[in-house]
Amino acid sequence: QVQLVESGGGLVQAGGSLRLSCAASGRTFSAYAMAWFRQAPGKDREFVGQLLIRGGETYYADSVKGRFTISRDNAENTVYLQMNSLKSEDTAAYYCAQASGVGSGYDSWGRGTQVTVSS
Repeated sequence: QVQLVESGGGLVQAGGSLRLSCAASGRTFSAYAMAWFRQAPGKDREFVGQLLIRGGETYYADSVKGRFTISRDNAENTVYLQMNSLKSEDTAAYYCAQASGVGSGYDSWGRGTQVTVSS
């Protein structure tokens, strides 16, 4: 069982930056992938980006490509989402998720952290 805890959300002006953290505990950080999703009020949950643990490859949604960056600190069992040039449409609850293996889907989720971008 793995527990994921997000932090770092808050209120920021458009054009600003935030860095979200996702701390993993409960087992070694040896999953297949880590990802960030977001959900705005009244909208479906949306994929933001993912990091493949073994090779370190990252993939991003077109809506955040070039502005958001996923990274990790293995020693701290933490994954980060650096968000730059924030827009009002980035306002959402952001969730960290882990895929335990290839084909498992994202089977562990955090409770989310709110990001609000004011225009």
